[in-house]
Amino acid sequence: MAAYRCNVSLAVGCFCLFLGVIADWNTNDYLRREHTLVKPYQGSGSSMPLWDFVGSTLVTNNYVRLTPDHQSRQGAIWNTQPCHTRNWELHVQFSVHGSGSTLFGDGIAIWYAKEKNRLGGVFGNADFFSGLGIFLDTYSNHNGPHNHEHPYISAMVNNGSFTYDHDRDGTHTQLAGCEAKFRNKDHSTYLAIRYHNNILKVSMDIDNKNGWKECFEVRGIRLPLGYYFGASAATGELADNHDIVSMKLYELDPPEGQQEYWGLPSADVYEAPRDRVADVRSSMSGWKIFLIIILAIIGLGVCGVVAYVIFNKNNDYTRKRFY
Repeated sequence: MAAYRCNVSLAVGCFCLFLGVIADWNTNDYLRREHTLVKPYQGSGSSMPLWDFVGSTLVTNNYVRLTPDHQSRQGAIWNTQPCHTRNWELHVQFSVHGSGSTLFGDGIAIWYAKEKNRLGGVFGNADFFSGLGIFLDTYSNHNGPHNHEHPYISAMVNNGSFTYDHDRDGTHTQLAGCEAKFRNKDHSTYLAIRYHNNILKVSMDIDNKNGWKECFEVRGIRLPLGYYFGASAATGELADNHDIVSMKLYELDPPEGQQEYWGLPSADVYEAPRDRVADVRSSMSGWKIFLIIILAIIGLGVCGVVAYVIFNKNNDYTRKRFY
């Protein structure tokens, strides 16, 4: 009987230990459904539970299309619930594709921002935002030289006082970035945005390898609670389909003793700004280019006439010397 009681006690102890392990495991990477968008999408018409969509956004059975492959479109989708999770990781399944082979744009932005549902010039969202923006920039006809190719992923933290300068691709307010050839893939593409202990880390899986590849990591990032997650996109003279397939938010365990932050968004370090070099082509209209071509032809004609006159005078001088 004593041996039996011992075995029962051991079994109970092991079971409690197992429950403790399960409890600890469940507190890590906990899916917050109130901030999650997955198929099948619920709702119909112009409403969907927990999510607002504005602009050109279209909800289908397989994706949320922020913009179609047409010029001058803006669209966005925003979670209606403010996030009060201190540390989190957001997984975004997306697709950018279109008919353009060399010219396309503009791109997608993933947001953790104070204000939502405001269309504007920053990849479909309003400028002078407050919060975090992750930009998936595909615009292939850029102003000035750059030390990277496109598509390009970058991050910006704004307290509401900075503007995103499209002429410089936001490089004067950029935290960090990396090249990422995510456009026109025949498989799913993913982005992971992790904010943990004031460290922002962005990773991607765009090569269908079922594993994350780090894009960049930045320390000293402070984001307040109570902001909203969202995604937006825009097209201009160039266009693409910009689709969001899913957005999943996971709650991470906070470091012990870490306090909640309610101040303005801020970052300790920004990348050094780059000088702007104006793109002459972008500031000239068609008739100006035509006028320049005409003037060039006239100039070549004048040079030809002058050369002909000089040549004839030299021939006359030569003939006078020999007769």
